[in-house]
Amino acid sequence: METEVYVRDAADPRKVARAVEDLAGGWRQRRLAWALAWLDTRNRYRGSVFGPFWLTFSTAVMVGGLGVLYSTLFKLDIRLYLPFLAVSLLLWNTINQIAAEACTTFTSADAIIRQMRLPYTVHILRTVFRTLISAAHSLPLIALVFLVCGHLPGPEAFLVVPGFIILIVNAIAGAFFLGLLCARFRDIPPIVANVMQLAFFLSPILWKPELLEGWQAWLFLNPFYVLIEVVRGPLVEGGVPLRVWAASVVYTSGMVALALVFFVRFRNRLAFWI
Repeated sequence: METEVYVRDAADPRKVARAVEDLAGGWRQRRLAWALAWLDTRNRYRGSVFGPFWLTFSTAVMVGGLGVLYSTLFKLDIRLYLPFLAVSLLLWNTINQIAAEACTTFTSADAIIRQMRLPYTVHILRTVFRTLISAAHSLPLIALVFLVCGHLPGPEAFLVVPGFIILIVNAIAGAFFLGLLCARFRDIPPIVANVMQLAFFLSPILWKPELLEGWQAWLFLNPFYVLIEVVRGPLVEGGVPLRVWAASVVYTSGMVALALVFFVRFRNRLAFWI
């Protein structure tokens, strides 16, 4: 009778293979992540009359108030400025919410991680899906602003699809990176909040890129501008400069590589950090 021998090399713990298995297993269970995200949304607004549409109302008030103010200050046609502002605020709120919730992706799911054998990727997808559900409630506002202002996107609007894919890939990679980093160092979330607040004013969200005049050509160095522009440009500005598309590919590749390195290196320690 032959005896099976199991050998485990401590110097080669198959970190890469286990990380890939986690990613693949999480993607196969994306329906579970979606169900959890939908449940989170329902629980968050339990007892509320309008639920997540309160975010839509607050965004509408900001678009109306800031649209009148900044179009006057910058001497812009309000019919051209309002679509720009509405799309910019929706995209920024989405990015900002993903950054904020990514910091607590794993720490808020500590009970599940300790009790169930579930791919960590499921928790990442849960966070991203939850943010997308909240953002989707503001899409009617965008359509309303476009209708009131008489703005009709051209054929280049189809480029919003690759732009949206780039945004989602960065959201998932960023959630992996911030989730792991914040699980190890609990001082990171306030730093992230401060960085996002500064980035809001440094990025063309309330102000239009052409106001920088000669400095506009260097805006592609701002990764937040790039992520917003690949979605906003096809809808509002008639397209996206080639250098912005190139920068989006570079930033996305770097973010994915950074997230994979962290996930492969520290995945086995995550359960002990939380």
